[in-house]
Amino acid sequence: MTNRKKLAIFGGPKAVKTDVRDIFHWPIVNREMEDKVLEVLRAGKMSQLDVTMEFEEGFAKWHGMKYALGHNNGTSTLHSAFFSIGIGKGDEIICPAITYWASYLPVFSLGGTVVFADIEPDTLNIDPSDIEKRITKKTKAILVVHYYSRPADMTRIMKIAVKHRLRVVENVAHATGALYKNRLVGTLGDVSAFSFMSSKSFAAGEGGMLLTNNKEIYERAIVFGHIERYRDLTIPGLKAVTGIPWGGYKYRMHQLTSAVGIVQLKKYKKEMAEVDRAMNYYWDLLEGLPGIKSLRPPKGSGTTMGGWFVPKGLYFKEQLGGLSITRFAEAVTAEGSPTYAGCQKEGYPHPLLNTIDVYNDGKPTRIANSNWDVRNNKGPLPVAEGIHSKVVSAPYFRRFYPKIIREHANAVRKVIENYRELLD
Repeated sequence: MTNRKKLAIFGGPKAVKTDVRDIFHWPIVNREMEDKVLEVLRAGKMSQLDVTMEFEEGFAKWHGMKYALGHNNGTSTLHSAFFSIGIGKGDEIICPAITYWASYLPVFSLGGTVVFADIEPDTLNIDPSDIEKRITKKTKAILVVHYYSRPADMTRIMKIAVKHRLRVVENVAHATGALYKNRLVGTLGDVSAFSFMSSKSFAAGEGGMLLTNNKEIYERAIVFGHIERYRDLTIPGLKAVTGIPWGGYKYRMHQLTSAVGIVQLKKYKKEMAEVDRAMNYYWDLLEGLPGIKSLRPPKGSGTTMGGWFVPKGLYFKEQLGGLSITRFAEAVTAEGSPTYAGCQKEGYPHPLLNTIDVYNDGKPTRIANSNWDVRNNKGPLPVAEGIHSKVVSAPYFRRFYPKIIREHANAVRKVIENYRELLD
């Protein structure tokens, strides 16, 4: 009974006692950002292009890329990216089995479909060794998601893409500013898509950005949903047929988002560095404890977590006597450090991926244009199917306040050191 009283879940004192202040508040809004937004509002040019083009130029320059195209959100950016690389009827993209639905559903409206590949258990990213198992004659692209800010293994993925002549689309929604072997993610594939919604690490409100070094990809994205950008077209086959967006979409970025984005470009690196310092400090305090491990890449590898969007840890119940992840999370939460188990739900069991006929094709949309039933997915996805019992959330520190961070780390340490009292 003495040990049971140590844990807050049994009535003991909480590990987290200090007021968290603004350590979790995001985004950080400054006077320059407010003034830039007001400037656009007062000029009445929310739907014009000059501010957006300034943001695009700055974003492209930061990444060392030739072309940037602002969109109204990350999902539309992915939609444009798929169109821009030529996804059409019957084409397949290979996508990680664990990701947000926006990563793959836009291909449905293009007549394409998605084939899921398993993920790596130690990074939660698409497993390169599983990608080749999923390739068919209809495969046209690999979608890479740098999941929870951990960059995927782009070296192996690009080798597979070159070997099979596939396009690579990078979804960088979680990882703006992250490095893969000293290169910014979003610069490694054929085209990349970013999201700037207010919860993302690079927060500018609703908005997205497409990046590429390929002129045809850039101009195809323009004709798909940017009617006011036809003056940028140079490719005769595209320039000759203008006036109406080919996709029937209006995807331009709102200039209030662009205004915020311009200011974010000035201050994001500093803010990202503080987040990185805070999160690494937290995980350093927990290094070597049984039962839990960070998703961060090895130090000194040239690969970083950028803004650490939605920090997660890997949980190993076998190292804690079989203690369930939910019970572990409850105990840490009781210590004053809110924690939950799991990650984003896998999409493949959902009826939309199996039985729903969205466009009245007479059969489920996912197989409407396929010459085989992709729903059987060419084999099981064992890592993805068991991952929810192996991933646990971590606090998302936005500022480096060591005392507060230590208390949150002590909450985890306290539970781990007394885990036997939680076993029932």
